Amino acid sequence: MQRLLIVEDEPALRRALTINLRARSYEVVPVGDGAGALRAAAASPPDLVVVDLGLPDMDGIDVIAGLRGWSTVPIIVLSARDSQAQKVRALDAGADDYVTKPFGMDELVARVRAALRRADIPQLATGPVVTTPDFTLDLAAKRATRDGVEVKLTPTEWHLVEALVRHPGILVAGSQLLAEVWGPGFAKETNYLRVYFAQIRRKLEADPSRPRHFVTEPGLGYRFEP
Repeated sequence: MQRLLIVEDEPALRRALTINLRARSYEVVPVGDGAGALRAAAASPPDLVVVDLGLPDMDGIDVIAGLRGWSTVPIIVLSARDSQAQKVRALDAGADDYVTKPFGMDELVARVRAALRRADIPQLATGPVVTTPDFTLDLAAKRATRDGVEVKLTPTEWHLVEALVRHPGILVAGSQLLAEVWGPGFAKETNYLRVYFAQIRRKLEADPSRPRHFVTEPGLGYRFEP
């Protein structure tokens, strides 16, 4: 049974979504705030997330960003915000679809089915916590530890780490990393990657001069080896 995480602060709508989706043979986990959503996703990764943007404790965009740090789970935004700018912001943050309130339940269910069909990229097998012989990364909490001591990574360093850790053992092109972290106009700024990966290795690798986890493929890109 496919597991759906429903993040909606309005109790009546949360109940309606839960009842209708369970009636269609989905396992539904309903939560009313962003922090609860991130905890629930980390504890038991869902197959799909439906998230409202207007949550009481944080913006739904932050929930999307938190999930995208470690998961490729399909995310459908369900929101009364109908401006083009809001839709673009949500999609750029990592949402796969955007449904504007009010909506028809049959349409939402059809979008859920379509998103699940498209979800053919496997999620990170280790979940939000990645453990290596040298360090541990909690991608949901954005916390790194080495020898039991917390290591402070900057937001940019985290973004680069997440971009590689999501695809363990797979070469990620330098141009792809630059576009994802800094934007499409920076695709040729390879010196950015050299500087930041030197910092990441200094903080996380046992021997930064001979890295075993954040590996450079000269002229091609970078790869994370657990």
